[in-house]
Amino acid sequence: MDHQQGWPEMAAMCPGLRMDQMPGNESWAAERQQITTHSGTHMDAPWHYASTTDGGQPAWGVDELPLEWCLQPGVKLDFRHLPDGHVLTAHEVEQELARIGHRLQPLDIVLVNTRAGALFGQPGYLDAGLGMGREATLYLLDCGVRVVGTDAWSWDAPFKYTRERFAQSGDAAIIWEGHKAGRDIGYGQMEKLANLEQLPAHGFEVSCFPYKIKHASAGFVRAVAIFPETMDSL
Repeated sequence: MDHQQGWPEMAAMCPGLRMDQMPGNESWAAERQQITTHSGTHMDAPWHYASTTDGGQPAWGVDELPLEWCLQPGVKLDFRHLPDGHVLTAHEVEQELARIGHRLQPLDIVLVNTRAGALFGQPGYLDAGLGMGREATLYLLDCGVRVVGTDAWSWDAPFKYTRERFAQSGDAAIIWEGHKAGRDIGYGQMEKLANLEQLPAHGFEVSCFPYKIKHASAGFVRAVAIFPETMDSL
């Protein structure tokens, strides 16, 4: 609501107050939202993937993720050349790391650039981009990575393609296979990121602290890439 629509609330707070007594004849502006925690850019928590993780331990909610995970060096893997619906393997991740000349370090934040990022807000976004398979996700987690992100709608391949594959094979293991890797090792996962095409492969930090919601499956996040020259100017 704008500064006029907010007047009834302000008047109720201060009986006897007239709007013409307020600077500019304005009250306050405010917003009400009814959305899921998975709307817009957000970070999934292990609780989203399953009730347990790490050998049967209770899965963390988004408010329980270690803060140190959310401010670490970033690494961008560019897979924009691969088709929609493709499911990445560990070998393909290794190949891309070799191409950019980077060896993963524990707690690196890995960002996956797909062709979906260019379609955000447009028809077709939901079905665009590729997915990180179980094997590829576990490869990152085994290297010590604990936060990842994608510019696609989901960390997994779009449901359109998974649905088609499941109809043909009947193999339930392919459904949400990247997410379900979090049953083995807990991690945080950002979805619906933007502007990944503007990032270099490495040489920057990522700040991505999620909104704190008690034991929630996700939290909104304002993900920011920080470059050394930016830090020097602060």
